[in-house]
Amino acid sequence: MSSLVLPLTGPLTLEAAIRRTAAAFDAAALSYGHGTDNAIDEAGWLLLHALGLPAAVAPDYNMHLGSAERRDCNLLINHRIEKRVPVAYLTGTAWFAGHEFYSDSRALVPRSPLAEYISNHFYSHVSIGSMRILDLCTGGGCIAIACAHAVPLARVVGSDLSTDALSLAAENVSLHSLEDRVNLIHGSLFKPVTGKFDLIISNPPYVDANEIASMPDEFRHEPLLGLAAGVDGLDLVRTILLEAGDYLTEQGVLVVEVGNSAAALAASFPNVPFDWLEFSNGGAGVFLLDHATLVRCHEQFLKKTGV
Repeated sequence: MSSLVLPLTGPLTLEAAIRRTAAAFDAAALSYGHGTDNAIDEAGWLLLHALGLPAAVAPDYNMHLGSAERRDCNLLINHRIEKRVPVAYLTGTAWFAGHEFYSDSRALVPRSPLAEYISNHFYSHVSIGSMRILDLCTGGGCIAIACAHAVPLARVVGSDLSTDALSLAAENVSLHSLEDRVNLIHGSLFKPVTGKFDLIISNPPYVDANEIASMPDEFRHEPLLGLAAGVDGLDLVRTILLEAGDYLTEQGVLVVEVGNSAAALAASFPNVPFDWLEFSNGGAGVFLLDHATLVRCHEQFLKKTGV
């Protein structure tokens, strides 16, 4: 373990402390992407937690940090730099679609562009009302819970293969008092699923083998089960495409995030008319297919999955 110079020494305002911490993060060449995309936001999130200040309320940036407060901040700063642990795991919380969630190494840190899609009423692709929603590979449950908040009359099912992830999801369901509308089930993709849904939404593992091998240390703190998806990143997505039509209503839609594996997906299914969603807040690699298209393209999916 390296010996680090503590970045916060002497009298400092909160603003100065955040800037000094951000400089230390940049000097250490940290990787972001677990809720922030820059050193300033990362530093602010971490220091507010260390100081016991709510992340959702603008702080007094002119407040002065005492010696004990600087010590508490430095402990977390050093841990972030030395261990490369994502800030969400250090604070135990993360934000998604405007809601706060518990976050730890049982599941990926929530960071999907699907937050914007959900918050904007699914871009009017589905009729908001007494709908059924399935969140495949729910992880810590943030997508399922955000959907339940977005559609107060919806019934939501969250499915995952990882019992660890489901235990975190259950804690988040309880945190949001949604036990009566969000049901968690254990199993691989559609195997434990029954019934039909108006919306199937999924952020499955989609990282290809090359990206897994080269990913920054921060991502290695997350469960590999939630990231890796074979040589081209499409192992799970192929199964989803093959089977989703059987679980959608005739007016239903399938929405799946595939991230950097979008090019591989388009190349693998050149005749499938994927509708790629656009996001004003950044992010890409999310496609939509309706039930009719899934049925029409079923033969292609059969061939590509080797069934």
